[in-house]
Amino acid sequence: MSFAIKLNRLIERHEDLSNSLATHTMADTNDFAKLSKEYSDLTDVVEAIKTLRRAEIDLKDAQSLMADSSLDSEMRELAEVEWLSLKEQIPLMEHEIQVLLLPKDADDDRNAILEVRAGTGGEEAGLFAANLLRMYQRYAAIKGWKFELLNSTDTGLGAIKEASASICGKGVFARLKFESGVHRVQRVPETESSGRIHTSAATVAVLPEVEEVDIHIDEKDLEIDVYRASGAGGQHVNTTDSAVRITHVPTGVVVTQQDERSQHKNKAKAMKILRARLYEAERNRQDAERAASRKNQVGSGDRSERIRTYNYPQGRVSDHRINLTLYKIDQIMEGAALDELIDPLISDYQAAKMAEAVE
Repeated sequence: MSFAIKLNRLIERHEDLSNSLATHTMADTNDFAKLSKEYSDLTDVVEAIKTLRRAEIDLKDAQSLMADSSLDSEMRELAEVEWLSLKEQIPLMEHEIQVLLLPKDADDDRNAILEVRAGTGGEEAGLFAANLLRMYQRYAAIKGWKFELLNSTDTGLGAIKEASASICGKGVFARLKFESGVHRVQRVPETESSGRIHTSAATVAVLPEVEEVDIHIDEKDLEIDVYRASGAGGQHVNTTDSAVRITHVPTGVVVTQQDERSQHKNKAKAMKILRARLYEAERNRQDAERAASRKNQVGSGDRSERIRTYNYPQGRVSDHRINLTLYKIDQIMEGAALDELIDPLISDYQAAKMAEAVE
C-alpha cells in the first residue's frame, strides 16, 4: 500500500468515527469510549495530513504560475519563492506524519514513579544521587508536573542512599523513560583537599505508575512487616510501628516505606511502588520476547547500562547512547536544559522505529 493511499484511508476512518460518535446511542459505554479514544488518537495525524494536502495543492498552483507567460516577472518570482519554500516544507510535513504514525507506547500517557539510588563512590555517590533527585524535581516544576516525594533514605549530610517520587502530569513517562540507567559523575568532592577528581555513580529507574486494575497482586503472595521508622544515625523518628516492608514472594521484590507517620499511608505508598516495579518487570519480559536483542532501542531501561556522564571540571554532560555532549552542566542540573538531552533521545528512538518499520 502506497503512503498516499494509507493517508487517504486514515482520513476516511476518522470521518467514519466522527459519524459513528455523532449517532451513537450510548447503549454500550465501553464501545463508545473505545471509539472516542481511536478518534482522539487519529485527530492529530489527520490534521497533519490535511495540512500536507493543502501544501501539495499550493505547490502545484505555484508551479502553474511560474509557467504562466502571461504573468509579469514579479508575480512569477513570488510564485518561485513560494514554490521553493513549499519544496522544503513538504518533506518535513511528511516526516511529521510518519512520526505520528509510529506505534505508540501504551504507557506513554501514564504518570511515573522515579527511583534514584546512590551507586559506587561512597558519600560522593549519595550527594550526586541527591543532585539528580533535585534536577528531576526542578524539571517537573518547569513542566508544570506534580512532584511528590514518596520515600527518601538520607545520610544526614545532604546525601541520599535512595529515594522515590511520584511525578504526575501530561506525557510524564513518555519524556522521562529514557532517564533509566546508570548516571556517572566526575568531580572534585568538597572533602578532597588535594583537588583529585573522583568518579562515582547513581542509578535512576523511571517506571510507569499503574493502578490496581492494571496489575493484579494476590495478597497471599505478600509478606508485610511493620517496624519503627528510624532516621539518619539510627534514631527513632516515632515510637509506633509505622514503617512498612512489603516483600512480593514470587519475585523477591522488596519495598520499604517509612516517611509517613501512619502505617496505612506507608503501606499505600509501598503498594504503589510495588505495582510499578512488577508492571515494569512484565514490560521488560514482553520486550525480551518480542526482540532477542534490544541493542537498537534507545533507553532500554537496563539499570546496568551507563547512559550519561556529568563532568563538572569541564562543565559538560555526555549522553553515551547518542554520542551527544553539551557544555551546560549547570543549566542541566537545574532542569532548565534537560530537554536538550531528552529531545534528541526521543528523535533517535523515533528514527530507529521508522527504520524497523521499513525493514
